[in-house]
Amino acid sequence: MLQPMAQRDFYIDRLRSVMTALVILHHTAITYGGPGGWFWREIEPSGAPSSLLFTLFCATNQAYFMGFFFLLAGFFTPGSLDRKGYRRFIADRFLRLGLPLLAFILILGPATAAIVTWAQGHGFWPTIVYLFRHRRVINGPLWFAEALLIFSLAYCGWRLAAGPSSSGKQRVPKPVPGSRWWLASALATAIAALAIRRFVPVGVNIFGLQLGYFAGYIFLFAVGIAAWRQDWLKQLSWKDVRPWVVAAILAWPCLPIGIVIAQSVNGRGNSNFSGGFSWTAILYAFWEPFVAWGLIAAWLLVFRERMNRPSPFWNWLNRRAYAVYIIHPPILVGIALLLHRWAAPALLKFGVVGALACAACWLFSDPLVRLPGVREIV
Repeated sequence: MLQPMAQRDFYIDRLRSVMTALVILHHTAITYGGPGGWFWREIEPSGAPSSLLFTLFCATNQAYFMGFFFLLAGFFTPGSLDRKGYRRFIADRFLRLGLPLLAFILILGPATAAIVTWAQGHGFWPTIVYLFRHRRVINGPLWFAEALLIFSLAYCGWRLAAGPSSSGKQRVPKPVPGSRWWLASALATAIAALAIRRFVPVGVNIFGLQLGYFAGYIFLFAVGIAAWRQDWLKQLSWKDVRPWVVAAILAWPCLPIGIVIAQSVNGRGNSNFSGGFSWTAILYAFWEPFVAWGLIAAWLLVFRERMNRPSPFWNWLNRRAYAVYIIHPPILVGIALLLHRWAAPALLKFGVVGALACAACWLFSDPLVRLPGVREIV
C-alpha cells in the first residue's frame, strides 16, 4: 500500500503551465479566424488558409486540453480531501474556485466586454451598466472553476455515500488498464457525448457550461481520481501509450477530411458537427476521444521523463499559472485591440499577439500572487 505523496511531481505543475499558455493561444486563434466563442474577433471564420489552420488548431485543442485539466485536478482531489477533511476541503474549493468565478462574473468579465465596446466607440461604463441592468452573466474561461467546483462537491457526496471503503487513503498500486479498456472508454465517451449533443449541441451554454463536452470532462476527472488511488501516472509506460499515440495520429486526419467532404457536399457553413445524429456530428463525437487519449498520455509520459527536475524558472511560472488563467481575457483582448490596425497576415498576428499575451499575463500575475489575501486564493 502506498502512502500519500510526500511532494508534488514537478512535471504535473509544468503541464498545467503549458496547458494554460495553450488556452491563451487557443483564444488568440479564435481572435484571428478560428471557431469558438470569445470576447472579440478581428477576423471571422472563413475559407482562408489561415482560418482553416486555426480551425484545426482549435478543434485539436478542444478535443483534449480542458479534459486534461480535469484529469490533473481529479488526480489531486482524493489526497486533498483526505488531508483536509470534508469541511475544510469544501471551504477551500469555494475559496479557490468560487471566489475567482465570482470575481470574473462581477469584474473581469464585464470589464473585458466593455473594453471591446469602448474600442468600437460605444463607451466603457454604459456597457457595464447595461450588463448589470440586464443581468448578463459572463463567466468566460472561469466556467472551468464552476465545473470543477461542481465535480468536487459531487466527489464529496460520492465519498460520503460510499462510506469508508471509498477513502482515497487506500492507495493500492494497480497496473495501468490495457488497450481494451482504453478503447471501451473512448467508445463510451463518444456515445455519451453524442447522446448529450442530441439535446444540448456544442456551442449551447447552460449556466455558462457547454454540456456538449462534459462526457469527456466527467470521465477524465474520474480517471484522475483512479490514477491517484492506483498510482497509474508513475506506472504509465510507452507500452501503454504507444498504441494510442498511433491511434491519435491515424484519427486526426479524419476531421479535416470530413470537413472538406461536408463542405463539398453541403456548402460552407451548412454542415452540422455540433449535435444531432448527422454523419458529421457522429464523426466529431468519436474523433475527440480517439485523439485525446493519445495526446494526453503522450504529454504525461514525455513530461514525466524529461521535465521532472527542479527549476526556479518553472517554479516561478507554475506558481502564477492559475492567476494567469483567471486574468488572461482582458489582457489578451487589450493587446489584440492595440494591434488591430497593424496590417499583417493573420498567422503573424496570431504569433505576435499570442506571445505578447502570454508574457504579459505572467508578468501581471506576479504581483497578484504576492498580495496578502489574494495569494491564498490564486
